[in-house]
Amino acid sequence: MTRLAQTAGLTDTQGEIVSAVREFVDKAIIPQAQELEHSDSYPTAIVEQMKEMGLFGLTIPEEYGGIGESLLTYALCVEEIARGWMSVSGVINTHFIVAHMIANHGTPEQKAHYLPRMATGEVRGAFSMSEPELGSDVAAIRTKAARAADGNYVIDGQKMWLTNGGSSTLVAVLVRTEEGAAKPHDNLTAFLIEKPAGFGEVLPGLTIPGKIDKMGYKGIDTTEMVFSGYQAAAETILGGDPGRGFRQMMDGVEVGRVNVAARACGIAQRAFELGVKYAKTRETFGSPIAEHQAIAFRIAEMATKVEAAHLMMVNAARLKDSGERNDVAAGMAKYLASEFCSEVTQDSFRIHGGYGYSKEYEIERLMREAPFLLIGEGTSDIQKQIISRGLLRSYN
Repeated sequence: MTRLAQTAGLTDTQGEIVSAVREFVDKAIIPQAQELEHSDSYPTAIVEQMKEMGLFGLTIPEEYGGIGESLLTYALCVEEIARGWMSVSGVINTHFIVAHMIANHGTPEQKAHYLPRMATGEVRGAFSMSEPELGSDVAAIRTKAARAADGNYVIDGQKMWLTNGGSSTLVAVLVRTEEGAAKPHDNLTAFLIEKPAGFGEVLPGLTIPGKIDKMGYKGIDTTEMVFSGYQAAAETILGGDPGRGFRQMMDGVEVGRVNVAARACGIAQRAFELGVKYAKTRETFGSPIAEHQAIAFRIAEMATKVEAAHLMMVNAARLKDSGERNDVAAGMAKYLASEFCSEVTQDSFRIHGGYGYSKEYEIERLMREAPFLLIGEGTSDIQKQIISRGLLRSYN
């Protein structure tokens, strides 16, 4: 049987990396995922193995101790990891985005200071844009960094939906700096805040409250981030100059959308695998239910969606790697993959019948994880806005 979601044109190195990650997922993640997810436990042992494999430095340039691989290689690894358990992919997603932002927009000093430690996983990254009442309107950010007399900044405000908020040790946070720019986006600045892991007041003026309880995406901490007179040095501004944060963050989110598409592909693949396995072993009316036309047609539709989502994700990653603008392709990939992931997971759930509602079956967990991808890194409606604006620029 031909496996779905194969990627043509990979180098030998890419193929070896992806194969190694798939083997790691099958042996180390899938056997533990159910127990860790149901107990909402952080996957400490799995994360330590990922450090040893060099996954935290997968895309960091070799000169800083990383492997220096492409976005495509990273996305294919994330696809495999999410196939095992989406929360594990979340551990490295925000880290990857922050490393990408520093590598592409940081000062030489910032690159030398952060990237070698990020490559080993000693420093783990998170990023923060959202606020409690912000939604998708990034220009309306209220958290403010006021310039002090000594040239440094004092930050006050509240951020929301910070993935890895407690476990991370470096946060790229987008705040408002009143620099007098005419456009609201040009008054936004990204600060690099290094902090201890943990909860409570982790630094003077910086508090990470407890974990937000969620329907799915368990095992990984999602938090708020509260500033009250926090003092940030001017040299912690990403790139050194204020007012560039919006564009820096959008570059990070663009690769993040490819990442979310990859995660959706991974979950859809796992849901498909589980559905096929169950359909081939569950019998009704004297034969496996896979032989009944209603189930067989459902499997065909699921497989087509898995394949289509994977191809769009790969295309978006390759566009970004080539240096081409990929906002439309990334938006399309994220939109299609997340919607198809939800549909494929529901179809697999239906194939399982009543057993799909039992926590003993893995599909129950996937049913709670898939909805997150419909909203993470921008909702489907936001993706449609991005796609339509990009297309309207290209067609007269």
